[in-house]
Amino acid sequence: MFTPDIVLTATINGLMTGAVYALIALGLTLVYGVLHIINFAHGATLTAAMFGVLVLNQALGIDPYLAILVLTPLFFALGYAVQRLVIGPASHGEDVNILLVTLGLAIIIENALLAIFRSDTRSVDTPYGFSVIEVGNLFLSTPRVIAFFGSIAVAVALWLVLARTDTGKAIRAVAKEKTGAALVGIDVRHVYAVTFGLGAACVAIAACLLMPTFYVNPRVGGAFVLVAFTIVVLGGMGSIAGALVGGLFIGVVESLSGLYLGESLGQIGIFLIFILVLLFRPTGLFGAKA
Repeated sequence: MFTPDIVLTATINGLMTGAVYALIALGLTLVYGVLHIINFAHGATLTAAMFGVLVLNQALGIDPYLAILVLTPLFFALGYAVQRLVIGPASHGEDVNILLVTLGLAIIIENALLAIFRSDTRSVDTPYGFSVIEVGNLFLSTPRVIAFFGSIAVAVALWLVLARTDTGKAIRAVAKEKTGAALVGIDVRHVYAVTFGLGAACVAIAACLLMPTFYVNPRVGGAFVLVAFTIVVLGGMGSIAGALVGGLFIGVVESLSGLYLGESLGQIGIFLIFILVLLFRPTGLFGAKA
């Protein structure tokens, strides 16, 4: 049996990891909520952003957290351009075609990264990578604490954008009824591109928050996007609040499963929850019936 302090530490660490999972899932659920498709290139985009952090750090000496200022607008612009210039024209307005195009993009990105960086696993060396914050009897990883509050701040900022700005209102209108939105003058193609841009910006920020304590190789994004998809299903497809709550919950489940079952079996609990949600509440915690 583990002491209460160990269980509490594992729970808090799970919450901090889950916040980053939630940030990755936010981009995935946002794209689904507006376009009603799963973006298969989401994991590859995360991997590319993580390599972006690595390159900025090793070539220019830019700290991973400062890289947020560079990579967030860059990946927003890339996401916007890819959707507007590649995904939109290639899909011809068909949802099935969008799925195939994003799958093709994922394969292209992954293989391009493999060709450039090879299959080696790499990491960023920072002076605070192993530093901890002492809270009573608990020792919390400093980078994970930063990642937790950073992810929560981004989630709140994204909610404010969607709730309070004209662009956010346009995104919500297109998500609800794209034909009606077009009839009142909203540029649906522009909204689609902005949505993809926001999704890419979310994973860029997540990459910057992950890299001080994680590693990167050309296939690492796939593992994260599987967890993110579970979070999206748990929270409710298209729900921002669901992605945040689901991410925190999944992070705790993974941490406690790793504690009691061993690190290699830590994700068993995640996929058990995934199956149970599909069986008993397929709309998720915050999802609505179609």
